[in-house]
Amino acid sequence: MTEIVEDSFRQMKYTKETKSVTKPKIRKRKKFIMTVSVAGGIILLLYFFLINFLVSAALVPSFMEKLKAFERITEDSYAAQVQTSDIQVNRQLALNETNAWLETVESRLISVISGDGYALAAREFFSREDSHVWVLVLHGYTGWKEEMYPFACWYYGEGYHVVVPDLRCQGESDGDFIGMGWTDHYDCMLWINHILAQDEEAQIIIHGQSMGAATALMLTGEENLPDNIIAVVSDCAYTDAYSMFGEKIEEWFHLPAFPLVDSACVVLKLRGGYNLKDASAIRAVARSSVPTLFIHGEDDAMINVQMARNLYEEAACRKELLIIEGAGHAQAQDKEPEVYYARIREFLQEAMRLADENDS
Repeated sequence: MTEIVEDSFRQMKYTKETKSVTKPKIRKRKKFIMTVSVAGGIILLLYFFLINFLVSAALVPSFMEKLKAFERITEDSYAAQVQTSDIQVNRQLALNETNAWLETVESRLISVISGDGYALAAREFFSREDSHVWVLVLHGYTGWKEEMYPFACWYYGEGYHVVVPDLRCQGESDGDFIGMGWTDHYDCMLWINHILAQDEEAQIIIHGQSMGAATALMLTGEENLPDNIIAVVSDCAYTDAYSMFGEKIEEWFHLPAFPLVDSACVVLKLRGGYNLKDASAIRAVARSSVPTLFIHGEDDAMINVQMARNLYEEAACRKELLIIEGAGHAQAQDKEPEVYYARIREFLQEAMRLADENDS
């Protein structure tokens, strides 16, 4: 009996000692877990702010202006260009011709309302000739319609009507986020409908440069595209916005593309209503039946010329590829203007011939 009592006493003493040792350990463990949880929460919050900052810095013009990002992008773009005397001379000649043309040409400012309620602006130039050929001319990333007027001037000289829009939240068009071609290609259908409302027999050409070219290509991949769209001229397009966004995050912000770009896709979907992965010109051209002329400068430091080759290889439509040696980004028309415009003229004449055959 005495032994049983002693054993019970020893057991109770051991249990108390164990509990006295275990309680501090449990408290330390709980404190550690709480510290890790708080630190993890802070890191996630900072990461979320970083992603929001990157999305705004790259795609929200009003925020970009506060950061003076427009100035930096313009400076970086200029620094990346090929600076040769022939390009500069040809560029100035084109601007002089365009400015003289603008003083006499008939035009008007027009607008449409996008599906999500934004007012979009464009300048419409009417040919003096009795023509059913229309050209929709699309500018690039952080651009505006006025920089595309030299192309409008040339097309006008060919006897075509021309519509030159400001893509959403650029120039005189409203918007929240730059669309990287995705929201823009839906907006472009509004301009196409505007043309068709005036001219049911319209033959429509889309000429885009950089992001504008990617926009045009994305449009060609849509189902039930009007047969009135007879050709696309794609000048220095990128294959997809996802790849471009990753490159620019590394180049502009010196940050790794992964996992930032994938996170940006989620944030942009929540804030802007679209996913960068949707904005894929290379997927669109694989479904396209619209004859397309791909043009690119061999020395393009903004969008690698290999992207043009990849787009050309993937395209399911009738296609041609023109690579201009010695031209940087969006400089093909200034490096070899005679070659550039002669090739476009020849390509479009064939596209119109084929369109006429299909109509007959």
